[in-house]
Amino acid sequence: MKKFSIFSSIRLKFILFFVLLILLAMEIIGVYFVRELEKELTQNFKDSILNRVNLLTYNLEEEFLKERDSEESLQFEDDVKKLLIDNKSSDIEEMRVYDKDLRVIATSDPGSQDKVGQRTTDIVVTRTFVTEEMIEKMSIDKSTNERKWLLYVPIKVDNEIEGILFIEGKIERVFEQIQVINQVLINGTIIALVFTAIVAVIIAQTITRPITDMKKQAQAMARGNYSRKVKVYGHDEIGQLAITFNNLSKKLQDEQAKTDSEKRKLSSILKFMTDGVISTDRKGRIILINEAAEQMLNVTRETVISENIIDVLELGDKYSLKDLTQEQNSVILDLSTNAVPLIVRVNFSIIQKETGIMNGLIVVLHDITEQEKIERERREFVANVSHELRTPLTTMRSYLEALTDGAWMDKDIAPQFLKVTQNETERMIRLVNDLLVLSKMDSKDYQLRKEWINFPKFLDHIIDRFEMAKEKNVHFSRDYLNEPILVEIDQDKITQVLDNIISNALKYSPSGGTITVKMVVFHDSLEVKISDQGVGIPKQNLHRIFDRFYRVDKARARHIGGTGLGLAIAKEMVEAHNGHIWATSIEGKGTTIHFTLPYDRDQGDDF
Repeated sequence: MKKFSIFSSIRLKFILFFVLLILLAMEIIGVYFVRELEKELTQNFKDSILNRVNLLTYNLEEEFLKERDSEESLQFEDDVKKLLIDNKSSDIEEMRVYDKDLRVIATSDPGSQDKVGQRTTDIVVTRTFVTEEMIEKMSIDKSTNERKWLLYVPIKVDNEIEGILFIEGKIERVFEQIQVINQVLINGTIIALVFTAIVAVIIAQTITRPITDMKKQAQAMARGNYSRKVKVYGHDEIGQLAITFNNLSKKLQDEQAKTDSEKRKLSSILKFMTDGVISTDRKGRIILINEAAEQMLNVTRETVISENIIDVLELGDKYSLKDLTQEQNSVILDLSTNAVPLIVRVNFSIIQKETGIMNGLIVVLHDITEQEKIERERREFVANVSHELRTPLTTMRSYLEALTDGAWMDKDIAPQFLKVTQNETERMIRLVNDLLVLSKMDSKDYQLRKEWINFPKFLDHIIDRFEMAKEKNVHFSRDYLNEPILVEIDQDKITQVLDNIISNALKYSPSGGTITVKMVVFHDSLEVKISDQGVGIPKQNLHRIFDRFYRVDKARARHIGGTGLGLAIAKEMVEAHNGHIWATSIEGKGTTIHFTLPYDRDQGDDF
């Protein structure tokens, strides 16, 4: 914002205009008047002296015509002096008469009588004798700094110069009069300027008051306040402008209200959209971005506004702005990080003016991470099922072909081949059963048959069954109190959860190891921990062990047996009970599977 300058005020400009106009007029008049007055007064001064000079020159010429001997020379000087004194006036400082020898014959100044008879050194006197014409000039007295008018008049007798009349005029008085007149003019100018300034202030106030009101209204409108009105002082052009300004303010208020309403609607839509939206200008620079797009791109509005859309989406290697305007298909971007997977489908739409010229781009970002995940899991699921079925089927076909080729007649080999075929058949049956369970859980068309169970007693029953049927030398440790804890669960589903978890613990526990079953009761949940002393699970694989068909060590898992669906089924069933399941592990020391079940102490006590 520019700083306010006092010279930017229109009121002051009005005042300055009038004052400068009067000042300029007075200066022009004053300069012309003073110059003409000076010329006139100077000329009058010279004329008054010249009038005396004509008569004096005539009398001096008569004196020079008289013939006198040497004895009468003193009388001649006295007569000349008498003429000079008689013709002296207040405008004349001194008069002198020089003879041919440049000697002073007489002077009218009593204080300069000692110069009579002396030769002069004034070069102008000599020049007057030479030119035989009257000479005038201005001089300044160094002692008083007063201006003097000097006049040299030749005295001719029978057309020959007999002497020079020198006159020193007091022309300084003329300039003093002019100075007085100048002062009068200056005073008059000052008075005129004061009255002009007063009148200019009144006129400027009348003219600028409505303009000032309109300026304040414009500033208020810039701040969004349209309720203020400009006062109308008259019906002249400025008054009509004020009325028009008020009408404009009213219309702008209505339009601003409509714009704000539409802006709020658009802002609300953009804010609550799950899809990211970005708008650019015709050069591809971002001018708008909503919160969803900020989160997807992991940016802030301040950092991307005015940035090029190609740079923000990192498409510079594949697309130009022109390519994006012509792109008909969606662009898939992988914005995944180590912590969060994110796949985005980007669609581009052109904003056009009425003339058809492109005015910008609308970019819509749709999160398809879950779709891609489901599609990837579907492909993996199909591949895993195909692989899990192909292996036992291939084995069965090989053994059945061998039996068909005559191996059934060998009493040692035939029972072994039939045993392998039976095991592979049972493996496929387990796989199909697990798939059916998962399919039923995914379809959500099943219902839990919940009942109140004494969970410690229920847990003892499960562990007892495994201890009786175990094939390895593995010990079970029960780390929980043997007191009634009633929970409402589907007994069959939780039995399957415990069977899958304990079965995995048995498979991966070393001979002589211990499986610890621990139960912790919290205020609103019951946590069960089943720990083994196996090889453990690497940290980078820990979060995937509940995925379907996932095995950390596929070769060892296939050798041990299983379908890779046990923990996936356990997860579905625990979550169906509104519980949570997770795993912790230390490589080389074992793995612990945790799961929780809802527990209401008050309802259990009432039951």
